[in-house]
This record gives sequence, C-alpha cells and structure tokens, in this order.
Amino acid sequence: MAERPARQAPKAQGAHVVRTERITPHMVRVVLGGAGLAGFGLSGFTDHYVKLCFAPEGADYAHPFDMARIREEQPRELWPTTRTYTVRSWDPVARELAIDFVVHGDEGLAGPWAMRAVPGEQVTFLGPGGGYGPDTSADWHLLAGDESALPAVAAALEQMPAGAVVHAFVEVADAAEEQKIVTPDGVEVTWLHRGERPVGEALTAAVKELEFPAGEVQAFVHGEAGFVKEIRRHLRLERKIPLDRLSISGYWRLGQNDDAWRSVKREWNAQVEREQESAA
Repeated sequence: MAERPARQAPKAQGAHVVRTERITPHMVRVVLGGAGLAGFGLSGFTDHYVKLCFAPEGADYAHPFDMARIREEQPRELWPTTRTYTVRSWDPVARELAIDFVVHGDEGLAGPWAMRAVPGEQVTFLGPGGGYGPDTSADWHLLAGDESALPAVAAALEQMPAGAVVHAFVEVADAAEEQKIVTPDGVEVTWLHRGERPVGEALTAAVKELEFPAGEVQAFVHGEAGFVKEIRRHLRLERKIPLDRLSISGYWRLGQNDDAWRSVKREWNAQVEREQESAA
C-alpha cells in the first residue's frame, strides 16, 4: 500500500503592526502592514480569517516563522501556538489588514498581546481562509453572534447587496460594547445587552422570537458553542432550514480555553449534527 504523503505545514506570512485602536472597552483593533502583505488577498467571503502564530516563551524564531522547519526540527512544546481571528477589513491599496480582538485583561494569549502590541512589532500568520458571504439569491438574511462574531457580522453587513432584507442580532456585555457599523439602507443592528445573564441567552431568545419573513433565508450564526448549538437546533428542527443555507460555527466554548476547545471541537460538532439530524 502506498504511503500517504506527509502533511505539509501551510506557508507562513509576515507583517508588522502599523497601529492599534481601542474600539470599545473590550475590543482592540490591530492593523497590520508591510511588504510581507504584498501577496495577500481575499476571495470574496465576509468571514475570512487568519491564524496568528505566537512563539512559546524561550523560542526566538525569526519572522515569518518557518513552520515546516520548526515542526521538523523542534519538539512540540516549542512549536508556535496559533489563534484564529476574523479579518475585519483589508485595504489592498494601503496594504493594511485589520483584525479585532476581544480582550479581558490578562486572560488568554492573543487578547493580551493585542493590548500590548506596538507599531513595528513583527507578526507571523497563516491564511486567509473563509467560507461565507451574503448570497444575493436569498430572500432575506439572518445574522446572529456574540462579540467573537462581531467582526464577521460587521463585514457581512457592509457587503450586503442594496435592498437586502436583513435581521442582525449581536449580543454584547453592555451598551459600551456597541460599535458603529455600515449597514444597507433600512437595515439596523439589534444590540442585545447580556448584563448578568449567561452568554447567548438573550441572543437565542431573540432568534426564536423573530417572526421570520417569507422566502428563503441564508443564516450566519457564530459565537459561543453552547448557544450556537441551541440556535442551530431551532433553525434545523423548528424552522426547517436546509443545512446548505446555514453557516454555523462555535468559535469558542464557555469553560474551556482555546486549545482545549479546538481539541474536541470537530467531534463535538459532529455529535451535534448527528443528534439533530436524527431528530429531524
């Protein structure tokens, strides 16, 4: 039997921090630029993402990291750690890539880095990837997410076709976390303030209580995995929306750090799909 070829690490790209901006109390925007972005480009999706690479403490790798060489020559504990973030915007003329980070003090890896980032700091990333964009054939659009999905929701709203019918729900901690977003004429974002309620409770209720317009919907639901599962169940079992009209993803999981969630995410999603499809 022929041996399966070894999986190659994707080629890393380099950039540097141009500037940072505090968008809200818990959202920081980091703008990247530099000659390393000369070959960067997007393919029309509004949920494009990149994987930022962070070298472990004690590893002094030159940017951009040679991921293939590192994985070949170094023990696993010295491999860079990756964190996935949505591309908020890309300006090919200025060659500037903007990424928004949810920050909670010193919690996590990428958030604290974004708060400390300074102009000129070197960055290595992989990507971009992506898979969702507003379909002009849909009769209307449903967008629902928490803070982690806000950059993708905002990008989708900015690229909606003129005259699009859109119901957009974004759950944030409070009014201070709302952002100004460019929307098509007649479209407004419904901001849901979480307060002391569990993540996703207000968002799930809003989607379930929505009076769906007539016609075919294209839905984008991303954020914390628990509420994403609940909304997915509602859309599939009660609203009877076909899978090919849904873009659904649990970006993170309450009670688990990013590495722990990524280690079980694929099987968790598969189990959710099996459960809900068997109940359909």
